[in-house]
Amino acid sequence: MKFTQLTIHTTSEGSELIADALWHYTNYGVAISDVKDVIALQRDKAMYWDYIDESLTEGGDVLVKAFISLEETDRLMPLIRAELDELKENGAGYINFGTLETSRREVEGDDWLEIWRKHFRPLHIGGRVVIVPEWIDYAPADGEVIVKLDSNMAFGTGEHETTAMCLKLLQDYLKDGDTCIDVGCGSGILGIAAVKLGAKLAYLTDIDDVAVRSAKHNSANNGVADKTIVSHSDLLDDASIKGEIMLANITAEILVRLAPSIPKNLKQGGTLILSGIIESRLQAVLNAFGAQGLTLDRQLKEGEWYALAFRL
Repeated sequence: MKFTQLTIHTTSEGSELIADALWHYTNYGVAISDVKDVIALQRDKAMYWDYIDESLTEGGDVLVKAFISLEETDRLMPLIRAELDELKENGAGYINFGTLETSRREVEGDDWLEIWRKHFRPLHIGGRVVIVPEWIDYAPADGEVIVKLDSNMAFGTGEHETTAMCLKLLQDYLKDGDTCIDVGCGSGILGIAAVKLGAKLAYLTDIDDVAVRSAKHNSANNGVADKTIVSHSDLLDDASIKGEIMLANITAEILVRLAPSIPKNLKQGGTLILSGIIESRLQAVLNAFGAQGLTLDRQLKEGEWYALAFRL
């Protein structure tokens, strides 16, 4: 089967938003190629490389690649272009999306899927969580918690700094028997990890159909479907649903907009973990949630991104 490989030139800070947008137009795969990830892997003493294409470490662009049905390409391209332009316009002054130059070429499905799968390896985050592609056999060490993700992932694999910081903070704050709420759940990785780390229940919400389907699939694939509730919504509408832990790994603009709605679902003394925040929007997020009676307890920074842990 043949596909169109669509490549978008962007930046590290814009890459996940672009990837999320592209999932609206394909179920066949989206991948992010960031030179910083390649350099980090080169420095990772746990990873050994026989050969690296020198061109991968040249230039500053981050490439987001989507694989689209060949028959649908001409119809979808104007829609994709319009969404990219809207993202850039809405993020003006806050997020640098780069050129958003696009290119496309025809590829064989088996070729790109094999290349894409070779990119993923078990990913250790914090002291206990290991993200494992479902096609890789991995024997966990004592105390490790495995979260399996399949080849048809919505964004949120654990590779990006924003997701990784959420997982690190989750391991620090979650207690056995807690209820966890994940707003903008993507692939479901955070809620699934919470259950495997000891949460009795996780509520996962997202406004994206692909993300909701992916989170439901991944919950079942990890054997935690009975402890996860996945909802297609902007935020929980039921104020009676409360959690000791809430997570939101989304853009700062959306976090600021949601700030007044979030405390109603967080138990007194609970922890709110936020990520997806660039430095220029950090103070706006701190102000928005401070105004809701939340107190900053911890702040992490990786790359260009910040994650915050608040207490109610």
